[in-house]
Amino acid sequence: MAMKKSELRELYLMMFPEYPDIVNITQLQSMLGISRHLAYDLINDGYIRGLKIGNAFRIPKVNVIEYVMDQGKSAI
Repeated sequence: MAMKKSELRELYLMMFPEYPDIVNITQLQSMLGISRHLAYDLINDGYIRGLKIGNAFRIPKVNVIEYVMDQGKSAI
């Protein structure tokens, strides 16, 4: 279920404020407290949408927030 734009904007301002709008794999690992392998799996399996630019992935922070919120809903 997609979040309302206003809800997503509020979360965007509150969650992970210390990270840039576009993060790399290392930053994704830090944000979620996961291994490098799992970070790549989440992107490659489509759980978190990212862009491959050259040999590196770039992940919009909003996609990480959506993933975290979706995981929270499925845990309830």
